[in-house]
Amino acid sequence: MEVPVLGPVILAASRSDQMRRFVSAAPGTKQVVDRFIAGETVDQVVPIVVDAADKGLEVTLDVVGEDITTREQSHAARDAYLELIDRLKDLGLGTKAEMSVKLSMFGQALEGGHELALANVRPVVEAAAAIGTTVTLDAEDHTTLDSMFAIHEELRKDFPQTGCVIQAYLFRTEDDARRLAANGSRVRIVKGAYKEPASVAYQDKAETDKAYVRILKILMEGSGYPMIGSHDPRLIAITQELARRAGRKLDEYEFQMLYGIRSDEHLRLAAEGHRMRVYTAYGTDWYGYFMRRLAEKPANLLFFGRSILTKG
Repeated sequence: MEVPVLGPVILAASRSDQMRRFVSAAPGTKQVVDRFIAGETVDQVVPIVVDAADKGLEVTLDVVGEDITTREQSHAARDAYLELIDRLKDLGLGTKAEMSVKLSMFGQALEGGHELALANVRPVVEAAAAIGTTVTLDAEDHTTLDSMFAIHEELRKDFPQTGCVIQAYLFRTEDDARRLAANGSRVRIVKGAYKEPASVAYQDKAETDKAYVRILKILMEGSGYPMIGSHDPRLIAITQELARRAGRKLDEYEFQMLYGIRSDEHLRLAAEGHRMRVYTAYGTDWYGYFMRRLAEKPANLLFFGRSILTKG
């Protein structure tokens, strides 16, 4: 995921309550939010899941929201995922509709947060397994990762298909990738979309891209299941070549892209026989997710700016 020159500024704004109020009130916001957010309710997102399946696509569903402040909110997040799983049950899609969760939304940053997040996410993973699907633990800023990986390891004891996410711009990630690949994990690799200091992360896009390829090679040569989170045509081509060299069949890895971005490419890859999963976010607390999408690509920010000017 690419962060342009303005990216750090936008990522800082994603934590600002004042900017949250401004962006939410801007006249063109809804038009742009609707591009990246599939809806606000389960009722709105279920038809999108069905439509994707009809087109040969798979989905991973994210109930947006991460900056919670109470244990009650963490329980509400758990219950929102359980409601989603209950609705997915009747669709019979199995792993074609999985879920992505942010442990911060499950209380990771609260007092006793590691244990709370594990206690909240476990019933979600159990319920997902009961309907034949699984859960992927999203990566957040670097301070949360040791907890996330420990929870991932704990969940995999009973639910080995539980996935996790690694971020190419962090210096630690090559070592994380070696460990996860050797353990046979499902691993989504992304470039990274949080504001990280130079002490822990590459600040240059070219260096991040090089790291991404090195990590991708580790995953492809390992015993796990790589999930390639990128819209970059060059990285997609490199993925296909590395998979060929590693002797992987088309169903032994998958591509993942965001809802609302390069939709034609989703269909093209699926038509070629690739597993193509669309990261589909929904819910009312969309601000943090939305701001990271703006930070990733200049085109997204320009689109938002034009929308505000047009509506203003």
